[in-house]
Amino acid sequence: MIDARVKFRHLQTFVEVARQKSVVKAAELLHVTQPAVTKTIRELEEVLGVAVFEREGRGIRLTRYGEVFLRHAGAALTALRQGLDSVSQERSGDGPPVRIGALPTVSTRIMPRAMTLFLKEETGARIKIVTGENAVLLEQLRVGDLDLVVGRLAAPDRMTGFSFEHLYSEQVVFAVRAGHPLLSGRQSVFAHLSDYPVLMPTRASIIRPFVERFLIANGIPGLPNHVETVSDSFGRAFVRSSDAIWIISTGVVATDIEDGLLATLPIDTSETRGPVGLTMRTDAIPSLPLSILMQTIREAAGATMAKT
Repeated sequence: MIDARVKFRHLQTFVEVARQKSVVKAAELLHVTQPAVTKTIRELEEVLGVAVFEREGRGIRLTRYGEVFLRHAGAALTALRQGLDSVSQERSGDGPPVRIGALPTVSTRIMPRAMTLFLKEETGARIKIVTGENAVLLEQLRVGDLDLVVGRLAAPDRMTGFSFEHLYSEQVVFAVRAGHPLLSGRQSVFAHLSDYPVLMPTRASIIRPFVERFLIANGIPGLPNHVETVSDSFGRAFVRSSDAIWIISTGVVATDIEDGLLATLPIDTSETRGPVGLTMRTDAIPSLPLSILMQTIREAAGATMAKT
């Protein structure tokens, strides 16, 4: 039987603090005071009989018990949101919302075709597509703010409570503008890499470990002149207007390369290959519109890979 002392505010506050890893940030987003957040968490811990957070440097992190409770608290909030959405949809006649997190590697290459196919089905569903770093999207998926994340498979320690369906594999490339000096082949790319600005994936991105290992394996422990970014619009504009080198997943720049706007340096990066696919919560039951969208994503991915 559910303890009557556990209220909605306990779950909402706990999940938000877990997402933000900060009482201060959670209080701002919940529009309550910091002491109110602290009091709510203490009440929850009294009910559970264990601590759900512990200090880590200047911040906080989930305890082992907190990680266990987060999976269920997130699922509970998701179920409640879905219930509220369902009632609202029944009253308004709208289809159920489908909320997708798309990593940059699929945002330009797979999702446009998938959405074209999906819209032809005329489900009436409202669609929301957001993009960003994998860690952020997975956290939104975990707490129920997203229904599906499309992109590279995350590290094993981040996949607890998630399932993954593999669609295809892709690798990282070193993209440059057409006519870049290193495309001539007269200079060693690795010997002259530090002579140019380099755009690197951020430390929170999935491909960063692959990139770092690849560079180290080729005698480059670090790059003094680099910029970290997950913005494909900035990366595309900066590389096309300079001699910068963009280390990025193939999918992000595939269309630019096909159109001749960008080119890839002659480097074998096959060891950076990784799986791309669909990530969902293991306890989630896809709605009909979501199931249809997942199928159109599969079809779009299959058609795209058939061209390469």
